[in-house]
Amino acid sequence: MNAPLPRQSPLPRLALLLALAGIAGPGWCGPNAYVPNEKSGTVSVIDTATDQVIGQIPAGARPRGIAADPAGSRLYLTDAKANGLTVLDAGTRQIVRQVPLGESPEGIYISRDGSRLAVAVEGTNAVALVDAASGAVQATVKVQGKNPEHAVFSPDSRWLYVSAEEAEQVDVIDVAQGKQVASIPVGKRPRGIAFLPDGSRAYVACELAGAVYAIDTASRQVLARIPAGQMSNGVAALPDGSRVFVSNGRDGTVMAIDTASHQVLATIEVGKRPWNMAVTPDGRKLYVANGRSNSVSVIDTAGLRRVADVAVGELPWGVAIR
Repeated sequence: MNAPLPRQSPLPRLALLLALAGIAGPGWCGPNAYVPNEKSGTVSVIDTATDQVIGQIPAGARPRGIAADPAGSRLYLTDAKANGLTVLDAGTRQIVRQVPLGESPEGIYISRDGSRLAVAVEGTNAVALVDAASGAVQATVKVQGKNPEHAVFSPDSRWLYVSAEEAEQVDVIDVAQGKQVASIPVGKRPRGIAFLPDGSRAYVACELAGAVYAIDTASRQVLARIPAGQMSNGVAALPDGSRVFVSNGRDGTVMAIDTASHQVLATIEVGKRPWNMAVTPDGRKLYVANGRSNSVSVIDTAGLRRVADVAVGELPWGVAIR
């Protein structure tokens, strides 16, 4: 069993007053963790220095996937009810643009240079490539897997790896060509995908297989099948590539995996139905969205222990950190 969590220190009085007033306080300098709450229609903003919520941003009817530009000035969200992309100004908390995409868009990812977005659109079995600056849809790429959920850029932004609810493979899109060029067999219902920083491997959680698959990106072959927990789904990698983390939705746990040995180093209890996750730029903390606990668990990635639970809105879907 985990030891009791330390009591979180209260926000400084000024920061608290600013947050309550809806004004950006000192914590908005970042990095912040942005958490879309699907039922609440909001984004919770967590100061990663204090692990306190410092604001709530209205974000449409049903926000799910989230990405942030490299500067942290804009947030990009999918809205499952509006069937589109919502662009938010992170400083003013205002909606800048809404872009129609098709039925039930879900995961959204941004290229490393911030120029392009990739959105998995379930209803059309496709990935939309969107110009981040203008919101123009540059291409719509059909994929083999049905109900695609994540479309994740490789670190060099040349490839997109796509997972889908009704699939036993990861589909590979050549971004320049704007078409699917390969499929890599994995387990049933692939979900979260994370690349190592050097792009040499991708790790894919397969929900119905209860496993994480390590893929060599050069050969597009599976290197290892790593047993995980029940309903494994979210995946995140440390900036130094030494560890990846997988969330297990039914178990309410997160596993830490050593990428050199592919051994599970620890299993950490979190909230109910942990889903998608993100790591701070310094690699010290992992933030895990707990869909049925309406919370985000914070994990110390070195000590491999949960250090905080942060209350957010209803049905948090994921996390973006900038």
